[in-house]
Amino acid sequence: MPDSSASEKITRPSGRSRFAMRVRAFQRYAWTLITMPNLMERCLRVAKRELGANGVRGLLGYTRRLLVSGATPYEADEFYRAWIEECEALTDIDRAAIGRHIAAMAYKPLISVVVPVYNTAEEPLRAMVASVQAQLYPHWELCLADDASPSPHVVRVLAELAAADPRIRWMRREKNGHICAASNSALELATGEFVALVDHDDLLPEHALYEIVAELNAHPDTDLVYSDEDKLDEDGLRYGPYFKPDFSPDLLLGQNMISHFGVYRTSVLRAIGGFREGYEGSQDYDLALRVVQYSGATRVRHIPAILYHWRQERKGGSFSQSQLDKCVAVARRSIQDYLDATTSHANTSLHGVARGAVVANPLISTWSRVKWDLPAPPPLVSVIIPVTGRFELARASVQQLLNKANYPNLEILLVDQGGEQVVPSDDSRVRAVTLPSDLTAPALMNAAARLAQGEVLLWLAPEVEGIGADWLTEMVSQVMRPDVGVVGAKLLFKDGHVQHAGMRLGAVVDAKDAAFGLGIAQPLGYRHRRTDVGYFGQLALARDVSAVTDACLAVRREVWNAVDGMDECHLKGAFLDVDFCLRVQEAHYRVLWTPFAELFYRGSPVHGSALFSVSNSDIFADGQYMRQRWGRYLAADRFYNVNFDACGADFMLAKFRRRAYPWLPWAEGGKVEKSVSL
Repeated sequence: MPDSSASEKITRPSGRSRFAMRVRAFQRYAWTLITMPNLMERCLRVAKRELGANGVRGLLGYTRRLLVSGATPYEADEFYRAWIEECEALTDIDRAAIGRHIAAMAYKPLISVVVPVYNTAEEPLRAMVASVQAQLYPHWELCLADDASPSPHVVRVLAELAAADPRIRWMRREKNGHICAASNSALELATGEFVALVDHDDLLPEHALYEIVAELNAHPDTDLVYSDEDKLDEDGLRYGPYFKPDFSPDLLLGQNMISHFGVYRTSVLRAIGGFREGYEGSQDYDLALRVVQYSGATRVRHIPAILYHWRQERKGGSFSQSQLDKCVAVARRSIQDYLDATTSHANTSLHGVARGAVVANPLISTWSRVKWDLPAPPPLVSVIIPVTGRFELARASVQQLLNKANYPNLEILLVDQGGEQVVPSDDSRVRAVTLPSDLTAPALMNAAARLAQGEVLLWLAPEVEGIGADWLTEMVSQVMRPDVGVVGAKLLFKDGHVQHAGMRLGAVVDAKDAAFGLGIAQPLGYRHRRTDVGYFGQLALARDVSAVTDACLAVRREVWNAVDGMDECHLKGAFLDVDFCLRVQEAHYRVLWTPFAELFYRGSPVHGSALFSVSNSDIFADGQYMRQRWGRYLAADRFYNVNFDACGADFMLAKFRRRAYPWLPWAEGGKVEKSVSL
């Protein structure tokens, strides 16, 4: 039975709302009957596609995602096509604005589009070349290397295309060397300042290179630019968009988040030796890891736009589709190489001297997990539980920490305000602390932190209880990495559904938030199953987020001190965790969420704070301050793609253009039709 304390409070809609809901339900039912034959055909087609690409487990996961969103496979495809039409399709006004922007650019680098070719069918090969020739940005060259294709049409087509367009350069290798050798041969032809990687049968939208160059003009020190991507089925229909977050070093260690469309500074590729032979099947992943190692995370930029269409072959003919196990093994070798290199060269490392080992991800074996070692000796962790008279409520949490959590060096502080101390344990590692009753929530947290002795502070709500032996070790090993400031965990209701998997900013998803007009933050993954991997692994992979809940928040003391703890001046008790995490990032530390530290949350969904009771007036006042202080961040969460609906369920597509497109200032009147600038 689900824990009754974890159930959601449901507000009965008004009579007018119920009538409108019935009307919409009737319209939906009627439309379903009318389109039933087409619906069944499309459902079977989508099921076949998912089964072929990802197997039975992938099909089941896709079905669960549809159930959570309330959509059918037909509607999921239709949603994306509607998004393409409303939010992506370029008008003549857009193209004219892009042309004016290109003419005004101070920096117009030559982009070398590098393509290894092997036995490509003639039609998709010509389509790929045509998509490059159709680019709105004119300063490009196409560098193709034929890897000794046995089919005679490949040489004929390449020679014909090169003869007709001087921007196309090609060569034929004398013998087949596989993808890495062929890619290096194509790279040798490149004369541009940047190299764009394209597969021999994929497509670029007409504005792809323009978007890249616009980003390079805005951020000229960039060494690597990547974009969002989608897939093409055997009929040329687009599906499966991956709207990515901004760069997250840890997400890159779990999956190849760069993938398509990746554009690299040519001098960097040559400095690291190009593609490494022996890493076929994961060559792009290996290249991205080595570029990040060489250049650092600050020189990686993300464009939140679909700039690449990845063709899925009918019979899984590509190496990465047909030999998945080999690709995964090579990917893990690349990740371990990266970890070994960054560990032994602390001055250029993203992770300082922390040592990590790559293993299979327990939720989906094709992705990876990095297990970081604890420092020796393990640091003292001060687990701070603000009980405010709820000592008995904290008993389960305390007992789990003392008897089941496999961490050797901790203290537990039970913090109360003016009440009677009833310590739920006689263990010497547990002590009760009474603070003045007139302290505000942030003042209480700052006072408690001063009394704690640990190098790591772990804030824990009394309703939260750890699961298993390793959750605390996981959090401490992550937070002790020099570039990481805050670490959050995966919180579950007692019925096994997710309560918290990081936060997304600027979300308004229920009536209470809408009434207050707040839109500050909401938990990701809410009510997903414990084993769900989420949208492209967002519930299964360690990753950067903008904020985590203070119901379970780990921070190094040096980071806590660097940002002066919680804000006592402007906040009374709501949104302390969100404000704290944003100030930590402002101080150039990262906020990390890990799915490998799991805890039960026995409380009810809360607004404003998981640690303290906050009045509606305080929520309203603190929300107003948050919007004034952090409005720019709330409007566009770096780690939640701007193409998603800020007011809808997780990872639902926006219904209008939310992104400020780079050509907007060059449109007539500074505005493009159908565009909304944040």
